[in-house]
Amino acid sequence: MTKPDVTLENSDAVYDYYLGHRQNRLLAKAAYATLAAKFRPRVRYADGARDAIRALVRSNTSLVLSVNHLSESDPYTVAAAAWRSPLRAVIGRTRVLAKDELFEERKLRDRIDLMGSIPVFRGKNHGMRAVNAAGQQMMDVCATRMSRGDSVAIFPEGTCNEGDPTRLQSVGSGVGHITSRAIKLGVTPALLHMGISYGDDARNASVYFSEPVTDLPDKPAAIARLVHDQLQEAVDGAVAYGRR
Repeated sequence: MTKPDVTLENSDAVYDYYLGHRQNRLLAKAAYATLAAKFRPRVRYADGARDAIRALVRSNTSLVLSVNHLSESDPYTVAAAAWRSPLRAVIGRTRVLAKDELFEERKLRDRIDLMGSIPVFRGKNHGMRAVNAAGQQMMDVCATRMSRGDSVAIFPEGTCNEGDPTRLQSVGSGVGHITSRAIKLGVTPALLHMGISYGDDARNASVYFSEPVTDLPDKPAAIARLVHDQLQEAVDGAVAYGRR
């Protein structure tokens, strides 16, 4: 299928394309390995979290990975940490939500398509009313991909934190709606939370995984609140280990 232009006016074709898009897994793993060698984040885990993540991956459980958003370097840090963690096994089977403007330039789009990205049209750029229908399509695509065995990675704050990097911003409802819709499609997902903390060098980030959550509420708002609380714990862990 020919790649459609990623514009809001073309959202039907965009999400039809990304409903079935598959990147080359071997090339994706090579790209993640390259980023891991370049950025080298220090990865830590809550007690029992590493074994729990490994068990979920081995059982082919669909994961909803939430990450705090501090800088434009975050996607590289996430990719590097994934390679250095049990998440290496789901590279090529994880959809990563990315802002639509990243899909405008051809070479950059090729790279983020290789990483498994799905475009998101943000209200801050296009207006909340204008992006509503596209947002519904995006969430349906994510839920459907999860029903087919994929995982999803998201920055639920929706924008970079330009304030206190140790305190999470408000979490949007999107992560709750995606998870809830996946559950309605018969998925039994697990929530996973990755906290990032940077010192003076983005290539030496502290990354912390809190324990996965498998007992989930049904309502999107309740899921979003749970994500906020658990992700703040992961941020706290990243900050604490980053100071050592």
